Amino acid sequence: MKATLICTLLFAVVAPASSAEVAVIANRSVPVSQIDKGLLFDLYSGDVKEWHNGDPIVLVDLRPKSEVKEAFYEFLGKSASRMKSIWMKNLLTGEGQPPESVDTQEAILEMVSSTPGAIGYIDNKLVNEQVITLKVIRYGDD
Repeated sequence: MKATLICTLLFAVVAPASSAEVAVIANRSVPVSQIDKGLLFDLYSGDVKEWHNGDPIVLVDLRPKSEVKEAFYEFLGKSASRMKSIWMKNLLTGEGQPPESVDTQEAILEMVSSTPGAIGYIDNKLVNEQVITLKVIRYGDD
């Protein structure tokens, strides 16, 4: 009994923390079924403005700071503040608009599911059948 308790406690201490996942989601009209890091960065930096079939891309971003937002931008290799400066430069030079910004992940899910060409990111636990998942990003691994 004592040995079992000690083993259980040791496992709890040395077992890796569970990781969470960010899902990159898109409207069902989007003409791709997956996306890589390079294209995702090109979309969010404003370098690519249309899907390969010519449909406009609608970017959706989470306004408040959150673990999901930080994980998404860490995956892209830029901080959220650095991305904001890229968007402001694009806006000032007339090269593009920043993403649509919403307050909650549920609002991202709603906007992406109801807007043709839209793409965004949410906690993978929130994904439903109204959107497609283009990529899953793991975070929280220690």
